[in-house]
Amino acid sequence: MASPETRDSHQVSFEPIGVERTAFWVLWTLNMQAATQKRQELKASLTAEFSSQVSVERVGESPRSGERLKQIRIRLGMTTRDVAAYSQRISSEEGENEDYCISNAWLTQVENTGSVPSVHKLFSLSVIYRQSFGDLLRLFGVDLTKIEDHQPLMPLPNTYRSTFRAAGDNHAVSFPVHFDLGATLNGTNLLSRMIRLWGEIPIAVIRNLDLKHSTYGFIGFKDFMMYPFLRPGTFVQIDGRSTKVQKKGLWRTQFDRPIYFVELRDDEYACSWCELDGRELRLIPHPCSPCATRFLPFPDEAEIVGRVTGIAMQLSSPVQAAQGHIAKCARQL
Repeated sequence: MASPETRDSHQVSFEPIGVERTAFWVLWTLNMQAATQKRQELKASLTAEFSSQVSVERVGESPRSGERLKQIRIRLGMTTRDVAAYSQRISSEEGENEDYCISNAWLTQVENTGSVPSVHKLFSLSVIYRQSFGDLLRLFGVDLTKIEDHQPLMPLPNTYRSTFRAAGDNHAVSFPVHFDLGATLNGTNLLSRMIRLWGEIPIAVIRNLDLKHSTYGFIGFKDFMMYPFLRPGTFVQIDGRSTKVQKKGLWRTQFDRPIYFVELRDDEYACSWCELDGRELRLIPHPCSPCATRFLPFPDEAEIVGRVTGIAMQLSSPVQAAQGHIAKCARQL
């Protein structure tokens, strides 16, 4: 059994250790609390910063729209009061409809805050700024060109009348931009069978093409039937409504004589003058052509696709290799 001195000595020696441990745990607890508080503060700070960035981005889209409106106005050399005055004229022309009116203060607010205008005021801005209504809508995130993209995703149960909007010159449509450069170029063929890649081009480029009533063909590099009237490599426009071969004597010169696009057996095509004698179809070449007249049973082995109504032909090729290829093909005939 330990003596009082021993117990006292133990107590004396143990007491400092207990104090140190207590102090250690107190300090550790305080440090942990401080660290936790710092983490919470940091988390709150990051959350606030992230939220502010998100809110700036979401709100920033509208101010950018207003800034772009302002840039358009400044580029036209107009003041907000000029716009307000012009909108009054539009309002008068529209039966004194105040919805078309744009005030100086309202326009300033839209330019600074990006508020979304009503359709009537956006119409006035479209007229005054010489901008299409669709372009102004696009500034505020509405793209009218996507209407046709969304409509097929929402089929309607009842039959309805389809309407198609008038496309502007900047509206793009699908059109062939890359052709199959294989053996099909050597023979005359329909354009639809030669296309490898479709792309988009502005509709203004093909405004004069009669896509509703016409088919398009290609005169093969080895087809000299109408040479030099139609050179190999020529694109032709075909009217599928004109499939009846005209009789002799209905034209005065070879320039007035109809040229026909003819479908033969085995997916072959020909482009030439035609004469129909009973059930025999004659494919007549140009007088300067090295080709001979062809005689085909009609309509068993030949069918008139249509009459050629337009051509796109290169009179002289800058590529010497292409010229050599055409000359080589002509010698082989």
